[in-house]
Amino acid sequence: MFADYVLRHHAMRLDVRDMHLWRGDHHLLRGISFSLQGGQLIQIQGHNGAGKTSLLRCVAGLLPVESGECLWNGVPTQRALMAFNQSILYLGHSQALKLDLTSKENLEFAMGLRQHVTSAQVLNALTLVGIPQCAELPVRVLSAGQRRRVALAQLVLTNSPLWILDEPTTNLDAQGVAMLEGLMTHHLQQGGAIITAAHQPLLAAHPARREWMLH
Repeated sequence: MFADYVLRHHAMRLDVRDMHLWRGDHHLLRGISFSLQGGQLIQIQGHNGAGKTSLLRCVAGLLPVESGECLWNGVPTQRALMAFNQSILYLGHSQALKLDLTSKENLEFAMGLRQHVTSAQVLNALTLVGIPQCAELPVRVLSAGQRRRVALAQLVLTNSPLWILDEPTTNLDAQGVAMLEGLMTHHLQQGGAIITAAHQPLLAAHPARREWMLH
């Protein structure tokens, strides 16, 4: 039912080393360093404006840093961008959906840039996130919660071992949060890793969960 992959536990490793980022005169990220292996989850916490989104974007290679680096399996990501980009799924705070396309078309387009997916796989993903009835509806007519679920359906389809999730619970009700935590749990069990920033604790009792506080 999920993406057809099984990752070898601890076979992957991300190292963030002494990362610094300035925003104008504000020193936003000050020497951030951490490591993440397969089966592990790091939740970034901090007040609004602390740099949570900026940190996730820096790790994903979407925002350049003043100093420091990220290594993927011991290789600087800037030296192996293609391999690293294929290894991550980044879901930002904005769903980045095309409003005139249907839910199914949005997923076929987004995933088709990375890997081959079939219509059956897309429909299965929409079923697992609880909105099979939205498959042929244009995204513009969906509620905010339904749009979030369309974006999260990529988690079912992807075979990328590292998930980078920025506020994935936005517009989700309690049932939606439970669905998201189920997807995250399955990914960790398969040996994948997750970095997320969210206002509420996710998988709070998971033994491989850590918190990283930005001040």
